[in-house]
Amino acid sequence: MSEHRRKQPPQSPPGGRAAARRGGQQPTPPASGGRRAAGGPPTGSRSAMSSGGLPPAGPGGPPTGYGAGPGGSGGPGGSPAGGAPYEGRAAARRAAQGRSGGGNGNGGGRRRGTGGPGGPDGGAGRGPGRRPGKKRFIDYPRFGKEGWQRWMPSWRQVTALFIGFAGTLVGIAGIAYAMVDIPDENKAAIAQNNVYYWADGTRMVAHGGDFNRQNITYDQIPKAMRYAVISAENKTFETDSGVDPMGITRALFNMAKGGETQGGSTITQQYVKNSMLDQSQTVSRKFKELFISIKVGAKVSKNDIITGYLNTSYFGRGAYGLQAAAQTYYGVDAVRLNPSQCAFLAALLKGPTYYDPLGAEGIDPAATAEANTKRSTERWSWILDQEVKYGHMTPTERAKWTKYPMPQGLKVQAGMSGQISYLVDTVNNYVTTHSSPKITQKDLDRGGYQIYTTFDKNKVNELKKSVEAVRKKNIKPGGSHKYQGDDAEYQGTDADTNVQFGAASVVPGDGRIVAIYGGEGYEKGEFNNNANTSGVPVGSTFKPFVLAAAMQYGTNHSNGKPITPESKYNANDLIEIRDHNGDLVKNKDGSVFKQKNEDTIKRGYVPLMTAMQYSINSPFVQLGEDVGLDKVETTAESAGLLKGSMADKVASFSIGTSTPSAIRMADAYATFAKSGVQVDPYSVTKVIHNGEQLDGFERPKTKQAMDGNIANNVTKVLENVVKKGTGTKALELGRTAAGKTGTTDSPGGTRSAWFVGYTQQLSTSVVMFRQDTKAKKLLPMSGTGGAPSIHGGDIPATIWTDYMKAALGNSDDPGFPDATKIGDPQNEPGAPSPTPTNTTPPPTPTDTPTTTPPTTPTMTTPPPTTPPTTPPPTTPGGPCLPWDQSCQTTPPTSPTTTPTTDGPGNGGGGGGHTQQPNDG
Repeated sequence: MSEHRRKQPPQSPPGGRAAARRGGQQPTPPASGGRRAAGGPPTGSRSAMSSGGLPPAGPGGPPTGYGAGPGGSGGPGGSPAGGAPYEGRAAARRAAQGRSGGGNGNGGGRRRGTGGPGGPDGGAGRGPGRRPGKKRFIDYPRFGKEGWQRWMPSWRQVTALFIGFAGTLVGIAGIAYAMVDIPDENKAAIAQNNVYYWADGTRMVAHGGDFNRQNITYDQIPKAMRYAVISAENKTFETDSGVDPMGITRALFNMAKGGETQGGSTITQQYVKNSMLDQSQTVSRKFKELFISIKVGAKVSKNDIITGYLNTSYFGRGAYGLQAAAQTYYGVDAVRLNPSQCAFLAALLKGPTYYDPLGAEGIDPAATAEANTKRSTERWSWILDQEVKYGHMTPTERAKWTKYPMPQGLKVQAGMSGQISYLVDTVNNYVTTHSSPKITQKDLDRGGYQIYTTFDKNKVNELKKSVEAVRKKNIKPGGSHKYQGDDAEYQGTDADTNVQFGAASVVPGDGRIVAIYGGEGYEKGEFNNNANTSGVPVGSTFKPFVLAAAMQYGTNHSNGKPITPESKYNANDLIEIRDHNGDLVKNKDGSVFKQKNEDTIKRGYVPLMTAMQYSINSPFVQLGEDVGLDKVETTAESAGLLKGSMADKVASFSIGTSTPSAIRMADAYATFAKSGVQVDPYSVTKVIHNGEQLDGFERPKTKQAMDGNIANNVTKVLENVVKKGTGTKALELGRTAAGKTGTTDSPGGTRSAWFVGYTQQLSTSVVMFRQDTKAKKLLPMSGTGGAPSIHGGDIPATIWTDYMKAALGNSDDPGFPDATKIGDPQNEPGAPSPTPTNTTPPPTPTDTPTTTPPTTPTMTTPPPTTPPTTPPPTTPGGPCLPWDQSCQTTPPTSPTTTPTTDGPGNGGGGGGHTQQPNDG
């Protein structure tokens, strides 16, 4: 080819200055022949710079490395045919770095030079501007691109990747679809027993594995039931594919973020979930459930799906399937259910814990009978309305069902009799609230768990014997013990019916529940676990928490100094109460609230130890306001009571309007016994399922709930209650003990009576009350056991003493740690000076005691010839107690039943409770 045909404008030699310098330093061998070799060796070599026999340019000439000779373009000194055109400084830099051109990258041209590694006989160059010698299967990083563009895939690559990924997923899905089987609901009915063990490892009972279930056919399911479920659960059931992708996505997302697990959102998915033996909440199980649901939706008829769903659904109370639910709740076969009953059962599918009118407070305190009934009623009515809305029921038919179909009560299950029923109930509640991952009641009903408890078989039996012995001796339903109060509603009624007992025993410093008494047994219709029930006010057994708070925080008048047991407070009856800000507490009607005691004696200011000893109300009501009811509540919760059991913070809050369980009261008093060390109560030590020990059942951690010396001072005060006060019945224990009585009074008589006491080894609480189980209300105990009034120091203290004797046996009596002084007394403002005001000797006692010394002693009968056995009357303003006959002007009055209205407490802002705690 002629060079004239390729003639180009004059250009500087390629490669730039750097190439020129290298060319001047490194000799290059002659180039091989060929038409395109006329320009000589590759640009940048020494030969190229002296082409045509011309010497390098002298002074004043153009730099040799830029190539043009005297002849301009194509001449002997700079013919462009000898190399590629000049490509600028970038090319020069690449040439300098050895990345472009032929032969070791020294050339700057686009075309291959002759000879050398970059020529016809050499390998391809490595620069980005050269196409690879062999085409790559995947062009990545991309050829011919610079910078970030080299790493950006082309649209062809992205498309190919997407198609490959989608194809892989389709292949996996196809394999998964082929491998899963359509569920068989009959296999899901096969279950194991739960086995419960005593603390010593011996077997207590096997329970929970016998499914309360019987499969029925599609024809045996009422049409009303099918439509109720469809209207409530899956309105498009009859037309949809059986899978809700959005529902599954929500469930997976919720699981990924650690939230509450969710079930399928279609009846088909729920049926599949019910039928799967593996109930674990994992992503892999969710995907398996998805493929099974797709297969079921494609191959199983809608009639068979809804039949399987209703045969495998859990309706609560241990009932699996519609037939079992019909018998459990209404005592009829499923085929005989009416549309109203069907709507109720469909409501249960939302969750029996919250929609069974019986309630499930052991699982969730919010699931009370009242709250559940309200929720169930609303959903029952809504379901019937939905049936009308979607054409499954006519308005005329709907108008027939306006009364809520209240179901029947619980039934006794096999093996659940005596105290075993309450022990299992306590354990199951603990398992469902502490397991991780969560074990539901439905899981427990399926069975297969080995549960090791803290219950001591001997102590459980001893507690049962103590309660039953006292019950047999004192409580005689149908006998002569009639109501003795002044409430006309109960006149002539049997005062010994519906009497309930509950008790619990906890190890201080450990939290282990070793014994409970829950009631007479499921077999006698007593399904409430009285050891773990709430709703029974604790009365004056709450006062120790008020005293502990005063020791810890002081009051609004003590300048941060602790209130000691020797501090004096006004113990008179009907005193006006001032709140934390010093304002008078008012009743709802605006009148001034006055706190009532059990009697009308004017005692004046007494030490708090004395007020606790005889359980006088007024000092502790005012003390609680002075400390601050919020601080009192905090102290009680730190000791072990649950916030949910606390009453409104009105003035009477400090004397026990709250309703903790017997278990929690025993645990809170155990905090005093262990010098302020608190451990939450627990009843389970280990749970095994399928050979694997489950998490969540380690012993609760200990904490220092209050200063040890404060707790020891409270114990000292409660020892005095047992030695000299309302708890002297416990002296029969024959060892060091501390305790407190509590009684709740309201119009017509006492409603509850408590005794809570402890040694260093064991803390035990006992509660007694009457309850109308149907109306869910407490009944008066005036006349119960033949006594005009029941107090905590009577029957409850007797049960406590008998049990503790047997439970402690011949164990050592370690006593209690010594309590040291926590400060000087901080009397309530208005208390008299500690300096005696009466220096004259007391007068000679008379047969009619007086509260003040008469000016002239008068004898109505001859004076006694022997020294009096009672102490002389106290000075004015000193304590005058019901048991101190030397200072009473009249015989002790009988317990009054005059109602009082609790005024608003510090921040309470509301009226009072109808149940008024009385002296314990």
